[in-house]
Amino acid sequence: MKVQRILPTEEAADLLGLVREIAAGELAPRVAEFEAAHEFPREVVRTLGKAGLLSLPYPEEYGGGGQPYEVYLQALEEIAYHWFAVAEAVNVHNLACFGTATYGTPAQREELLPGMLSGELLGAYCLSEAEAGSDAASLTTRAVREGDGYRITGTKSWVTHAGHADFYNVFSRTGGPGARGLSCLVVPGGTPGMVVHEPERKLGVWSNPTAQVVFDDVRVPAGRLIGREGKGFLIAMGALDCGRLGIAACAVGIAQAAADYAVRYAKERRQFGQRIISFQGVGFMLADMATQIAAARALTLAAARLKDAGLPYSLEAAKAKLFATDMAMKVTTDAVQVLGGAGYVSDHPVERWMREAKLLQIVEGTNQIQRMVISQGLD
Repeated sequence: MKVQRILPTEEAADLLGLVREIAAGELAPRVAEFEAAHEFPREVVRTLGKAGLLSLPYPEEYGGGGQPYEVYLQALEEIAYHWFAVAEAVNVHNLACFGTATYGTPAQREELLPGMLSGELLGAYCLSEAEAGSDAASLTTRAVREGDGYRITGTKSWVTHAGHADFYNVFSRTGGPGARGLSCLVVPGGTPGMVVHEPERKLGVWSNPTAQVVFDDVRVPAGRLIGREGKGFLIAMGALDCGRLGIAACAVGIAQAAADYAVRYAKERRQFGQRIISFQGVGFMLADMATQIAAARALTLAAARLKDAGLPYSLEAAKAKLFATDMAMKVTTDAVQVLGGAGYVSDHPVERWMREAKLLQIVEGTNQIQRMVISQGLD
């Protein structure tokens, strides 16, 4: 991947070099093995944590990297370029840290963040339910206050890292109906009453499990309530704004990987006595792919810079997620087309990137939801 990057500091440039080195040396050689085995690479993710790559945008005082979001997203892009399932793990873990880092009390931050940000503890994000996906405000999982704690009952769907996470952000109803009745609790993995179902049989991203998690009278101390009661929806939406930028960066990484592979193939494959990249039908397709990737990267980083400047960025995050993931779906599909029949077999990774790109149009709010968010925000 040869991308000209404008980074804010020399330290950031060194950091991106480290990420690239780890991703190429430690991640890329192992993707096929773990995908085929449907195995979660927990030790690989722990290695990223030890290198400080699971906590880049969080404060240094708690063990974070203290990096601006525009740097974190470019690191995430580099990881996704080599192994999307691991980049997804990094993005989800950062979502799981968001509530405590942003809304936690000083005591909660001091107690919980060092373990979270070191990467020794892996996080999960439990928002969606079978009947509450895009409509998160209608979730029914309930947390009832009992003495010095809460009792949680309900079932969460589509939980990434289910069964592997060390802590779960569980969004539950502590009050009345609607968004104002929701709260966020941090539940340690393995708490009695938690039951993780068999992983979903997904189209792709096989090395990062997704499953339902049942909470059957799960009891947690009141000190695990993040913020105060009724703040859960605000926490969830703030995390999703950050997460949408992460998904956009992953989309750029996957698309860049697919485009680079297609270009290499088109320069090597010969038909009718010449390289197929010399045929206008193929060359123009590759040119469009390169242009769309550059546009998505620029849009994503522009939104990140708004966030770093402390300016409103929710609409820009939605635009970046929408454009980048639709772009990734088209670019990976076109990469398969460039390879022809070879693109449809697992001997080449373009079919995997196409399957992974489809997920990105769905997670962190479907692209139809992004269009709703954007249209409702137009002046």
